Amino acid sequence: MIAKIGKGSNMYGAILYNQQKVGTENGAVLLLNKIPDTMDGRYSVAYFNKCFEPYLSTNIKTEKTVRHISLNPDPKDRVSDEQFAEMAQEYMERMGYGNQPYIVFKHTDIDRTHIHIVSTCVGIDGKKIPDDYDHPRSMAICRDLEQKYNLHEATEQEQKQADKVFKKVEQQKGDIKSQMASVVRHLPKYYQYTSLGTYNALLSFFNITAEEIKGERNGKPVHGLVYFALNGKGEKVSNPFKASLFGKDAGVAQLQKHFEQSKEKMKTNPARSVLKNTVELAIHTTNNEKEFKKQLAEQSIHTVVRRNDSGRIYGITFIDNSSRTVWNGSQLDRNLSANVFNDWWNNGNKPELKAQDNPVSKANTIDDLPTKDLFEFIPQEHSANFDLGLFSLLPDAQGVDYEEEQFAKRMKKKKQRRL
Repeated sequence: MIAKIGKGSNMYGAILYNQQKVGTENGAVLLLNKIPDTMDGRYSVAYFNKCFEPYLSTNIKTEKTVRHISLNPDPKDRVSDEQFAEMAQEYMERMGYGNQPYIVFKHTDIDRTHIHIVSTCVGIDGKKIPDDYDHPRSMAICRDLEQKYNLHEATEQEQKQADKVFKKVEQQKGDIKSQMASVVRHLPKYYQYTSLGTYNALLSFFNITAEEIKGERNGKPVHGLVYFALNGKGEKVSNPFKASLFGKDAGVAQLQKHFEQSKEKMKTNPARSVLKNTVELAIHTTNNEKEFKKQLAEQSIHTVVRRNDSGRIYGITFIDNSSRTVWNGSQLDRNLSANVFNDWWNNGNKPELKAQDNPVSKANTIDDLPTKDLFEFIPQEHSANFDLGLFSLLPDAQGVDYEEEQFAKRMKKKKQRRL
């Protein structure tokens, strides 16, 4: 099972992303923790958002208050709703979020049914819940859950590869050829990529680039590769090095074989659907390119953007260091192509999720889920501090949802401006 931990500041966007799946019948609300049920079991994005307000309003100095976690079993695993809920509760308890409000959503829109958990790292006292070493702790919990529920060990191969660490080429350290060799010679053994473009995107992360050489020599066609070292700005800072200096795996013929092998392996790689969801979520919970890249980098995903001289984005590639796979945006989904990001980051037209017209009911949830008292989720010793805000948590299923109405109006205006 693969766990992804997202850290951000946009609670409304995280909830909206998940509730939209419910609204399109590609998901369900499985479990609520420290969040009161409504009288009719129907929820809206704004209602869920308000349930987190008492915690977020007391925040002292935490910048990224939102935690968005996905737990992704192997596609071959068959996990019931009850088991998903139990796994979510155990995971959150052991990660230190057992007393926090959180929502567990089930997603069924891709080849692997999985769950998303939306919560906050800010306690009711305004202090941040410690998250040091949360990734190794998360991995340990996932291993335990795999054994407990007899799930496939989806990250076994990644664990075997974890001991290999590649370092970026640094011009000031000298001996550039040896630095480049330590990367170029071994990348094909550890990463999967399907084209020279994605290969170069991966190389660029280590301050290296490869260029094709085509021509004739003594009347015979020549087709080869040369490698250059780059600086932090992507500029060449070395003479060209022939591929042959780095072994046969660095040459055109072997790379072509690697591309074809990677295409076959990546067709069924479960990492694709996890990465797709992670990128989609980052779009809807960040505001600009810098925030987007940073959020993904915190989940071991690096983004390489290719621009032409005029600044237009013509390529975007995602390097998933957890699964050691490299994907162009369009490989993940047509809605993640370079044009989408160019329209957002250069033209200000951010892709938007559709706001719900009506509150969504919790279809296919656990039958014995207890109905929570409206004020149960706020500790008694703190309830006096929120007297003025508590009644804003009461559901108003019959009235107009102001926040969602405003959200829909903003979307409508954007559409009109584009027409």
